[in-house]
Amino acid sequence: MVSLAAIAGIAIVELGLVLTPGPNMIYLVSRSVTQGRRAGLISLGGVAVGFLCYLAAATAGIAAVFTLVPPLYTALKVGGALYLLWLAWQAIRPGGTTPFAPKELPADSPRRLFTMGLVTNLLNPKIAVLYVSLLPQFVDPDRGHVALQSLLLGLVQIAIALTVNGLIVLGAGGIAAFLARRPLWQRVQRYLMASILTGLAIRLGLDRSRPTPV
Repeated sequence: MVSLAAIAGIAIVELGLVLTPGPNMIYLVSRSVTQGRRAGLISLGGVAVGFLCYLAAATAGIAAVFTLVPPLYTALKVGGALYLLWLAWQAIRPGGTTPFAPKELPADSPRRLFTMGLVTNLLNPKIAVLYVSLLPQFVDPDRGHVALQSLLLGLVQIAIALTVNGLIVLGAGGIAAFLARRPLWQRVQRYLMASILTGLAIRLGLDRSRPTPV
C-alpha cells in the first residue's frame, strides 16, 4: 500500500504546481471573470475529467511508452516549454492583459466550457510531466500493488488540484475587482505571472530527467 510519506510528497508537489500560474489557472480565471462562477465550475468539471484521463494512462503504464521512445518525451517537454513561453508573452506583450481582466467574449455553452476545460488540461505540459515523470517517483514497488499506488497518489493530486482551482474560480471575481481599482497591482500581477511562466518553461526545457515506468 502507498506510504504516508509518498502521499505527503505528492501533495506538496501538487500544491506547488496548482498555485503556479499555468494554462488551467489562466483558462479557469478568464472564463470565471467573463462569464461567471457557474461557467468557471463547468470548465473545472472538464479539467477534472482531464486529470482522470491522465490518471488512467499513468495507471496503465504510459511512462513505459516514453521510456521506450525517448524522443516522444523530449517532444512533450519542448512543446510544453514553448507553450508556457507563449502564455508568458501574451501577458507582457504590448496590449497584453491579465486573465483577471474582464473581456468582451461571447458566452460559451456548457458543453463548450466543459470541452475547453478538458482540452486545456490535456494539453497542459505541467500535468503531463507530473504524471509521466514525477508521480512514478513516489511509487515504491517493494510495497506491492504498483497500479493501486499510482491510482491512490493520483486521486490525492486530483483532490488538491480541484479544491484549489475551485477556490480560485469562486474568488476570481473579487480578485478582478481588486485589480481593476489598482492598475499598478494589475501590471505587477501580469509581469509576475509572465516571470513564473518563463521560469517554468526554462526549467522544463533544461530538464534532463527521464520518465520512470511504474
